[in-house]
Amino acid sequence: MSTGKQAIEIRFFMFLAELCKERGWTSPMSLEIGQDITGDELLARLDIPAERVEVLLVNGKAVWPSAALIQPGDRVALLPPGTPGPYRVLLGFKKLN
Repeated sequence: MSTGKQAIEIRFFMFLAELCKERGWTSPMSLEIGQDITGDELLARLDIPAERVEVLLVNGKAVWPSAALIQPGDRVALLPPGTPGPYRVLLGFKKLN
């Protein structure tokens, strides 16, 4: 069993994609983590204010950032507030309300 860090894959959508470009990040972005982290910890590590992210998709499942648990090897997408209605339903975060 490996004890080193393992990467997560992060994708940025809509307005967050612009932030990603401004910071010179790639999308998808690879970020090494050594252990499970919460969505809030991920946002803090990326220096993205919580109010700029409405929902995380963790391995395709919509989760509020405060409720997300991200494990090494996970795929994470960040979606901002204002995502249009049809996408909210298709991506599954309409069900979170």
